[in-house]
Amino acid sequence: MQSSEKFLVEDRDVGTRLDKLLSQKFPEKTRSSLQKIIEDGGVAVKGEIANKNYKLRFGDEVEITLPNVVELDVKPQDIPLDIVYEDNDLLVINKQKGMVVHPAAGNFDGTLVNALLYHCKDSLSGINGVIRPGIVHRIDKDTSGLLVVAKNDVAHVSLAAQIKEHSFTRTYEAVVHSVVKKDSGEIDAPIGRAMNDRKKMCVTERNAKHAVTHFEVIKRYEKFTHIKLRLETGRTHQIRVHMAYMGYPVAGDEVYGPKKAIKSLNGQCLHAKTIGFIHPVTGEYMHFESELPAYFTSFLKTLH
Repeated sequence: MQSSEKFLVEDRDVGTRLDKLLSQKFPEKTRSSLQKIIEDGGVAVKGEIANKNYKLRFGDEVEITLPNVVELDVKPQDIPLDIVYEDNDLLVINKQKGMVVHPAAGNFDGTLVNALLYHCKDSLSGINGVIRPGIVHRIDKDTSGLLVVAKNDVAHVSLAAQIKEHSFTRTYEAVVHSVVKKDSGEIDAPIGRAMNDRKKMCVTERNAKHAVTHFEVIKRYEKFTHIKLRLETGRTHQIRVHMAYMGYPVAGDEVYGPKKAIKSLNGQCLHAKTIGFIHPVTGEYMHFESELPAYFTSFLKTLH
């Protein structure tokens, strides 16, 4: 059955956005999951359906209806995983190119989640919902490299907070079209949904989120550049969108790159090379680095 909870807005919370206050009241849930409940009409203020931007007033009665727990119908599958590190609280996975992270329309089999359900059984956090157990952050299907998976909700909350506070380190390497002139730089440009294609993202001011990417040239070639990137924020397709916006689309990117993408790459030449974070339980700083995969190094050899 659905459950609902009511509370009154106190003095200290006056002027706070509804979604922000709910994330404080329900720390075990992610802001995005609470926003989804609001968008689905599951939150009322003074008896009327509210939106996430509503600024709360003293004495407002807020009622939130929490959805039923849905049985996970995604099946565990015995798919080999490249596990870089594992303990009772988390795993660090080196994801291969071509693997989808979590199930979605058209991809309910062969995903990282299917593999995790087989490997971890019931030991995965449930904060991000039944389709994304354990998934704290994601990388695109055709991006290879490192990501961390939470085995319990305590680990998930801590890791998600580090990402939000920009203390979770993520660096990537990519090969992009054209010769990048600056040795290093910062791209500070908001990212939102493209108006003409809801599956694509773009640099825009409309319903956009703050996005910052730092880059550094590793090596220049005649028509390409090998670069290192560090994410300050983590927006959907951020690196791919930012580099295309700057005129240096990622090689092999069929969505944001040139019309004649390099088919032999089977997707963008982009690898999540390092991650660093504070362990949610031990407090120890942990750093992991992965080797560039064969598709990446083979492409570099063709550029020499």
